[in-house]
Amino acid sequence: MTEFEKSHWSERGHGEKYLDTADLVVVERERLLWMLGSFYSHFLGRGKKNRVLDLGCGDGVLTRALVDLDGTIDATLVDGSGDMLDRARERLEGFGHARFIRATFQELIKDEVELSGFDLVVSSLAIHHLEAGDKRALFRCIYSALKERGYFVNIDMVVSPSRVMEEWHIRLWQEWMAERKAALKIDSDYNYFVERYTAKDHYEKIEPLRDQMEALRAAGFNDVECHFKYGIFAMYGGRK
Repeated sequence: MTEFEKSHWSERGHGEKYLDTADLVVVERERLLWMLGSFYSHFLGRGKKNRVLDLGCGDGVLTRALVDLDGTIDATLVDGSGDMLDRARERLEGFGHARFIRATFQELIKDEVELSGFDLVVSSLAIHHLEAGDKRALFRCIYSALKERGYFVNIDMVVSPSRVMEEWHIRLWQEWMAERKAALKIDSDYNYFVERYTAKDHYEKIEPLRDQMEALRAAGFNDVECHFKYGIFAMYGGRK
């Protein structure tokens, strides 16, 4: 059994619960999707049949945002959950240039899946589940999968090196969720997600942003930048 298969994320229903409340839980989610589109348009350009790899794709929201921006892309979506891949197929119904691969990050790290020649690799709220060593191995895998001058963009959770700052960042997150809960007029138990975030088996794997950016540089990436940060959420990446 893989580490993914042991994870609560592979349990039927858990991923769906998260996705159903994603706009509530993920700080500035709509803004992050907009920023990803802006990044794509500026650095890759539309109408060029760019090849995009979506790692830990979930329900395919990142790919859908890019397809809506540029219908010429060729997309490959990878996830360890068959349920999530089904959701991604539904979201991308009618788009004819997508393939779906069920594979865990560990399988990618072990080169059990052939992935190469991509102009852009994206991921959202997935890589932080890996141990530090596996993150670095995955970053090297992503680097190898990219074309020369290809880009990697990751939207993910990060932890503050300072316990004092981390406590405030968690409070910021709670305040955001409470505000969104009121605005959307929904009654969701957002404390469940804070509890999951701070649970030892999850929390100890999350690394500071600076460490992950250094890991990208060590993997060979240039132009490593943080494009957005709001408390525990960040968007960062680099260029091959």
